Amino acid sequence: MAKGKFWSEFKEFAMKGNVIDMAVGVVIGGAFGKIVTSLVSDIIMPAVGALCGGLNFTDWKWVISQAVMNGEEVVKPEVAITWGNFLQVIFDFIIIALCIFLVIKGINKAKALSEKKKEEAPAEPEAPAPKPDDVVLLEEIRDLLKQKN
Repeated sequence: MAKGKFWSEFKEFAMKGNVIDMAVGVVIGGAFGKIVTSLVSDIIMPAVGALCGGLNFTDWKWVISQAVMNGEEVVKPEVAITWGNFLQVIFDFIIIALCIFLVIKGINKAKALSEKKKEEAPAEPEAPAPKPDDVVLLEEIRDLLKQKN
């Protein structure tokens, strides 16, 4: 494949509307994900932890082997399964999915209301169809005959 043809095909692919729309969606989705993650980790989970007696889910773990220390120096770090962090990520996912569901549901409801308003709006009276040339000609003849009489 020629180099110029490759780049022209790539440019055609990259500039398609659906590719650009998808890229914008990914960027906005990433920003929305950060907002919801902050909502979960900074607002909801501290409240849940307070209701559960000050628990912090991200601290929950199963230690497989303890860290090996030489004074203050870590010789071998701790090996642990941090299942509390996994639980936190599951909560993040559920709340993000719920937020996306609510946003999509709101958009669909707004779209349905908009379509309903369009259906209920009184239709503008249609302009009468233009008369055929022969009818116009016959009407002119009729009017001229009326004027002569």
